[in-house]
Amino acid sequence: MNYLIVGLGNIGKEYADTRHNIGFMVVDEAANQTGSTWSLMKLAYYTEFKLKGRNVYMIKPTTFMNLSGKAVNYWMQELKVPIQNVLVVVDDLAIPFGSLRIKPKGSAAGHNGLRSIEATCGGQNYARLRFGIGDNFPKGRQVDYVLSPFDSDEQKELPPLIDHAVKMIQSFVHIGIELTMTNLNTK
Repeated sequence: MNYLIVGLGNIGKEYADTRHNIGFMVVDEAANQTGSTWSLMKLAYYTEFKLKGRNVYMIKPTTFMNLSGKAVNYWMQELKVPIQNVLVVVDDLAIPFGSLRIKPKGSAAGHNGLRSIEATCGGQNYARLRFGIGDNFPKGRQVDYVLSPFDSDEQKELPPLIDHAVKMIQSFVHIGIELTMTNLNTK
């Protein structure tokens, strides 16, 4: 079985530790834990590893957030991964910082990366791991908030949250979306 794990973010040093790049941070840790390394390939940084006999492919699109679907669609086709075996790791303003929720499908909820994936890959029927970043910003300042670094208190809490997100990815590959939701979603 083949699985495609997609970490959403923006390339470039100026975006490296921003809230919008939590998808990159999570897949970086997943790669780190398996000892796999990233290679720059077509439309994405790419790595792969095996998990309990399953092929896990991971990408970090280099297309920038708003065109993420182009990279996801290319790698789905290239690796012959069905949509039900795709998991997108994404920041989410609608849930509080510290909450991690995996869902089998859903709307883009205003997220441009998810909107691009929906448009390019044929709808909303792909799993997503939503990493809560909260909505602690003044009205009209959403872009500044998502493109700013986590504050010092959040940075202290990030390592165990990222580790939990990696466990969710491993669980998704190993036992599927339903049991992962039941066992590992947080409030």
